[in-house]
Amino acid sequence: MLNEKNSGEMMYKFIQKLFPICRSITGNGTRKTLEIISKEISIQTFEIPTNTQVFDWTIPNEWNIKDAYIKNQKGIKIIDFKNSNLHVLNYSTPIQKNLTLEELKPHIFTDPDHPDVTPYRTSYYHENWGFCMPHNDFLNLKDEMYEVQIDSTLKKGSLSYGEFFVKGKSSEEIIFSCYICHPSMCNDSLSGVALATQLAKYIQNLKNQTNYSYRFLFIPETIGSIAWLSINKNNLKKIKHGLVLTCVGDSGNITYKKTRKNDTEIDNTVIDVLNNSSKKHKIVDFFPTGSDERQFCSPGINLEVGCFTRSIFGEFPEYHTSADNLDFIKPEFLNDSFEMLKKIIEKLESNHGKSTIKNNIKPKKFSKSTDQVYLNLSPHCEPQLGKRMIYHKTGGKISEEVQIKEKALVWLLSYSDGYHSIKDISRLSEINLEILKNAANILEEKKLLKLI
Repeated sequence: MLNEKNSGEMMYKFIQKLFPICRSITGNGTRKTLEIISKEISIQTFEIPTNTQVFDWTIPNEWNIKDAYIKNQKGIKIIDFKNSNLHVLNYSTPIQKNLTLEELKPHIFTDPDHPDVTPYRTSYYHENWGFCMPHNDFLNLKDEMYEVQIDSTLKKGSLSYGEFFVKGKSSEEIIFSCYICHPSMCNDSLSGVALATQLAKYIQNLKNQTNYSYRFLFIPETIGSIAWLSINKNNLKKIKHGLVLTCVGDSGNITYKKTRKNDTEIDNTVIDVLNNSSKKHKIVDFFPTGSDERQFCSPGINLEVGCFTRSIFGEFPEYHTSADNLDFIKPEFLNDSFEMLKKIIEKLESNHGKSTIKNNIKPKKFSKSTDQVYLNLSPHCEPQLGKRMIYHKTGGKISEEVQIKEKALVWLLSYSDGYHSIKDISRLSEINLEILKNAANILEEKKLLKLI
């Protein structure tokens, strides 16, 4: 049997191995990560070629990087990719130029709210190049010439992902999903990878005596889950429950984000286990942003998949910065997450075949004169809004005005299922009705919604 006494330490040491690797949604860093995971559990790896259509999305070109830096006039590297892979805008195109400070500034990304850390920024679907650095260092840059180099490639290749499957007594599946695309960030990404790996070992050591079969997904966030769901769309009926694992290694209380259906067996099981524990915890209703639960719960897929986390993504200051490092997570919190998930699995196993919960949303009657009801015309995972020029191009912080606009778009797409009116969506999202109506007009113009 697996020695679980040192599970927290084992997971932490595993994260230490993965931490230095520069990962992205494609590329050799992702493959290296899967290779290291394969030494712990016998995952099966898959490659999806560039330009493969997966629902509304297309697998992008593969990105790899060897080196990057900015040198000042004295030849001193003021930014060095080899010191931190967060220093480069993820998916940067290659460049080798001498630039003035004014020419360089638009390509430097900082976080003024946290001026002493390097932010994590991406540009997956819009060709760009850039560097990330602490805001205080940016303010101290001198008005001089700078030598800029990014030694990267962006060309046809493939997207890599891994699966680990343990067959149970029935073909009904529970899935655990984590994402392998983030570079050197420990809580957001690597903690979920380590926890999923440890859980896979635990399930494997039960010697196929489980009632459910278990599938563990190690995928790039968003595009990976969309690709997996697209490829496996004919087998999704086997999936009875699931959890996305992320941000599970910090000191925050455990948080559970419910499924879109809101009252499922996985929801009730997790909540019951948490309520019967001595641990402080938080339960939040589903919202259509966050991690891959938003794809698993999209209206055309609508699986019973929640999200298990501690400090929820975006709500801790270290999120998407260099402060999400090996000092931010602790073995004891990784182990606490592991022990809680074991209890959840045990309860699901004991209740196998006993659930009487009916999760179908009941149609409601609407008044044509007062209720606007829309239907999502691209309901299988979220549609790619960036290619329609209605979503921000660079991943990271955006203005409050843009946040509200984009929030309205994703809430409409998630709940325009014929069962929720725009007033219902306003109530659920707490977004002003007029903002939602404006967003609905945009989505109608882009042929993503229709009024019914």
